[in-house]
Amino acid sequence: MQMDVWTYPDKSRLGTDMVNADVVGYEIEALDGSIGKVDQATYDAGASYLVIDTGPWIFGKKVMLPAGVVRGIDTVGETVLVNRTKEQIKNAPEYDDSLADDEAYRSSLGSYYGMGGPGYRDWDDVV
Repeated sequence: MQMDVWTYPDKSRLGTDMVNADVVGYEIEALDGSIGKVDQATYDAGASYLVIDTGPWIFGKKVMLPAGVVRGIDTVGETVLVNRTKEQIKNAPEYDDSLADDEAYRSSLGSYYGMGGPGYRDWDDVV
């Protein structure tokens, strides 16, 4: 099943309604372990994303994760599950707040994380 990389999966896949879940501060759990915390979350139709802080100031960075990579939300454990590896997230371009709405920047991220890009794993690959 193909999904839009900038749209959250529906409630039946996430286990909760993402729009009604305040996930700022939640841990991010990649396919192979914890990678950071949610710093920001947006819910714009067709343009949603999470900004992830991957760690301490000297070692980490912030990256933008398109909404389509979210595979689940654990509200009890305050964790957002994503269908990418820690390496894929660490190797993503660093988040640049001034470019968040820039079409070229988002297109580049969409290609990286999206359908067929180097960071892509279909939902069905992880279920």
